[in-house]
Amino acid sequence: MNTSSEERSYTSILHDSGAKRTSLFVHVALFALTCASTMMAGSAWAGKNPVEITNWIYGWTYASLLMLFLLTHEFGHYFAAKYHGVDATLPYFIPLPIPFVSMFGTLGAYIKTRGMIPNRKALFDIGASGPLAGFLVCLGIFMYGVLNLPGIDFLYSIHPDYKDAGIMYPDWGMYFGDMLLYKGLIALFVEPGTYIPPLNEMYHYPFLCVGWFGMFVTSLNLLPLGQLDGGHISYAMFGDKQRIIARIVWYAMILLGLGSFLGWFYEQIVVESPNQIYTMIQHAFLPMLLWIKIHAPWIYGGWSGWLFWAFFTRFFIRLDHPPVPGEPIGFIRQILGWIAFIIFISTFAFNGIYEIPRVEPVQFKLQEDSTSVPKKFLEMRSLHDIQTTYNHSFPSDFSTSELLSH
Repeated sequence: MNTSSEERSYTSILHDSGAKRTSLFVHVALFALTCASTMMAGSAWAGKNPVEITNWIYGWTYASLLMLFLLTHEFGHYFAAKYHGVDATLPYFIPLPIPFVSMFGTLGAYIKTRGMIPNRKALFDIGASGPLAGFLVCLGIFMYGVLNLPGIDFLYSIHPDYKDAGIMYPDWGMYFGDMLLYKGLIALFVEPGTYIPPLNEMYHYPFLCVGWFGMFVTSLNLLPLGQLDGGHISYAMFGDKQRIIARIVWYAMILLGLGSFLGWFYEQIVVESPNQIYTMIQHAFLPMLLWIKIHAPWIYGGWSGWLFWAFFTRFFIRLDHPPVPGEPIGFIRQILGWIAFIIFISTFAFNGIYEIPRVEPVQFKLQEDSTSVPKKFLEMRSLHDIQTTYNHSFPSDFSTSELLSH
């Protein structure tokens, strides 16, 4: 099961053998409130004021699709637990009705188990049933959106200023991250020349938005860490080797998060300053950062949220899965487990959800003087398009314009 926000989505099968039974009214009330809060979010995606109740109808499609995904994911866990005789609660949905702050309108949902999971086969079934079922639903939702794309006029109806400015869409704003599966589905099923909404406008299209978000949440749930769904699957398949897999993935999240920090650091020191300490920092770090900018710019695109996830999973979810007895899970479940990890890789968005602020075109030349501080000319077409040329007062191994043109 999952809980999700615009910057984090997590899941765990919570075990509480002493939990008191919750009234059915609580589950129904939370479900109803989450429906309302997701309708608010959907109306905001549609360009309407979410505070006005009469506008909530514009968020109905988004809300119904998102709730369908969450229901399928949670009841996948629930029915698998019942099948193995593990007592489990109905889903607890978490509404987040905070307009202009909560982009998706919910923190997701979770269930609790009130009985011990008896063996690895049961652990695998309970852990894998949610993400596999939820993935099939969000994949179907996304495919419907891909095969029924409206024309550019739909976007112009929400943003008439784009049409007035003579552009199809801007290159700034909030972007959904890149996925292998997304690119593959677009390449396979969209005819050449068809208008495809960019990743910074996709949230206006309910089927594409929920489909992408459901796949993103599924990939986070399938991280092979601790009590996440991927942790259950990984432990059921590999036993104690899950500890090694978890640490590899955890350190990879750290590196991806640090990539975002390095991108920010590069943008701070690429601008010239007469300060000597600043110049020393440039000499120490700029060659390496420029090399990354030219040869591996994707590193700077890492999602800063991975640092939060690394902290959260290390201290709350934990990296190691608690021991569960049982024999090997068998060939069929092993195949399903590998399918789950293929889904994880194909829906993994290393750059998460990120923002590119609007930057007006600027071109300027810094005044030259006779000091040893390197001179540079900056051409800024956008926040992520900076070309820098140094004079010969900088070391020759990285002062050529050929090296810096990109």
